[in-house]
Amino acid sequence: MNELSKIRELVKRNPHNKIQNVTHYINRETLTSSHHSMDATKASGIDNVGKDEYQSSLKDNINNLLSRMKRQAYKPVPVRRVYIDKVGTKKKRPLGIPAYEDKLVQRVMTEMLNIIYEPMFLSTSYGFRKDLNCHKAVKALRNTIQTKRVNYVVDADIKGFFDNVDHNWILEFVKYRIADKRFINLIDKFLKAGVMEQGKFHTTPFGQPQGGLISPLLSNIYLHFVLDLWFEKVVKKNSRGEAYIVRYADDFVCCFQYKDDAMRFYDNLIPRLNKFNLEIAEEKTKIIEFGRYAETSRKAKGMKRPETFNFLGFTFYCSKSVNGKFRVKLKTYLKKLTVKVKIIKKWIKENMHMNVKDLIKRINLRLGGHYRYYGITDNFKSITTFYYETLKGLYKALNRRSQKRSFTWDKFIKYFEYKLLKPKIHVSVFN
Repeated sequence: MNELSKIRELVKRNPHNKIQNVTHYINRETLTSSHHSMDATKASGIDNVGKDEYQSSLKDNINNLLSRMKRQAYKPVPVRRVYIDKVGTKKKRPLGIPAYEDKLVQRVMTEMLNIIYEPMFLSTSYGFRKDLNCHKAVKALRNTIQTKRVNYVVDADIKGFFDNVDHNWILEFVKYRIADKRFINLIDKFLKAGVMEQGKFHTTPFGQPQGGLISPLLSNIYLHFVLDLWFEKVVKKNSRGEAYIVRYADDFVCCFQYKDDAMRFYDNLIPRLNKFNLEIAEEKTKIIEFGRYAETSRKAKGMKRPETFNFLGFTFYCSKSVNGKFRVKLKTYLKKLTVKVKIIKKWIKENMHMNVKDLIKRINLRLGGHYRYYGITDNFKSITTFYYETLKGLYKALNRRSQKRSFTWDKFIKYFEYKLLKPKIHVSVFN
């Protein structure tokens, strides 16, 4: 039995009691396993150490790390802050890259926390959980609206969640299940390690870096107590009709049978989040009439067709099947589609001097990735649009390769249309 299996057995024996003495499971076996699981291509932190460098003296490095941990002399170093483009805007998204040793320790701690907290998480929570990916969340939300008594949707957004989570509350939520003070102190050290940006150190009195291995799980624990349990135990209990929630990380959508329940939830959500130093982004949060009877209800009031909402890159809209029955359908969120088209056209332009065979191969990899995510039931039109826009981008790029125009459109289609990966639906909402 390996070390993590021992924790699993401990959790099974103590489903309701706090778990004691878990820090000693951060040992030579688990740290070595963590090292072997690490991706050697990942960027390094401020230590400039990667997997290969650490591997060169692995035994000594692990022994040294354990020695410092036993003496409580181990201290995480600040994460290296970098910025990446935020899709669809001119803004940048901050990422925090931990040092290599800190990644090793965080990976082991994350595995331990997963074993301890996974049995507690509710079925309405998706994201950073085994086999509960974006498509599962999208399908769950779609099927809830399709099959349950849903007439109103609250499309909510938490403002700057990762930047504003409260350290004290995170520790309190971890303490709910773990009584090991050394383990709690380790989490506290990671939260307060700070960031290094352009050679300057910045403290982190609140928030946690996106990019840290342990951050997504701590966020799930945080929102399990702040949102999931509250919705299950309080909101649903005090609603006069049916009420449902689907959450993926910090993105969530709530569904209600009655408008007054939806409005009451929205009014109570604001102080609920404020209690834990969070707030909603009011400009991105709305209550809409949506569901089986929305079109008929709005038409009777002289209103237009039901509004839509977006979740995980998809736009949800009310429609009908070929038999005229109500259907919740999905399509690529237009803003996302526009950005994706711009990105692939820019990439083609920047790489147009590549060997044509290699260029086609690389484009097909990108098309395949797009289809695998956005190729969901009812969304064939949107992924076909992406395909043809990519085709046009390639046509324009190849004609720029020489001063003399190389192809007419008809000639280009004849030679290249069949070489690009054709759109395909990969995900069914019916299973």
